Amino acid sequence: MAYPPWLDPYDAEPFILFSTSHLWAISLIAALIILMFLFRNWLRSLSSNIRRTIRIALACVMFGCEIVLQLWYVYGDVWSLQTSLPLELCSLSLLLSALLLLIRSRLLHSALLFAGIAGALMAVVTPNLGYAYAHFRFIQFFTAHACIILALLYMTWVEQLRPSWRTVVGSMIFVNVAALVVYGVDVLLDANYMFLRHKPDTPSVLDMLGPYPLYILGEEVLALVMFSLMYVLLFAIPERLNNRVKRGKSSAL
Repeated sequence: MAYPPWLDPYDAEPFILFSTSHLWAISLIAALIILMFLFRNWLRSLSSNIRRTIRIALACVMFGCEIVLQLWYVYGDVWSLQTSLPLELCSLSLLLSALLLLIRSRLLHSALLFAGIAGALMAVVTPNLGYAYAHFRFIQFFTAHACIILALLYMTWVEQLRPSWRTVVGSMIFVNVAALVVYGVDVLLDANYMFLRHKPDTPSVLDMLGPYPLYILGEEVLALVMFSLMYVLLFAIPERLNNRVKRGKSSAL
């Protein structure tokens, strides 16, 4: 069967780490994050109906990302139990973050915030991806990971589900429970979801964490450090500074 070049699962231009298209993808995602931060107060001022529409639309895009990926697997005759189930950390984060947009659960937000953002950021910087721009898989990959980050930040900055140190704990629990369940599936299916049985074939941060199974322990330490730093740098310090500014204005009045 002859496939269009942008859908071909076999004869596609390979992805090159930090190529021009990769750097453009990183830059675009960074720009979207900055814009959401800058316009967070304006978004927060919108009516509840408009904000609900935004959440539903973003959730539909996120569910759509997974649906079209599964359809592409089937279309390209590459779907398999060993590689195509949505059991990678970012796949789980994508679907659960979409659900979070719809149900606004504080528990789900706590579980996903740091795990989802950290996992998506690492995937964006060092993608486990075999297709270059403008292949469908390239576009779907970066769209899905951008949506994870934007959805979780939207729920934090706009819907004001505030994180705390409990959120760091919640994200660690989520990662470990997910890994335990997925490892059981890996053994059952002879698969390697979440890279729990060996490292990915493409360059990744795991290459710096030692051989199997030591890199899994390294991931635990790295996750705890990243989640803690994200909380302190992105939320705790800015919130403290903001409170000081507000107290200063109140004193001046």
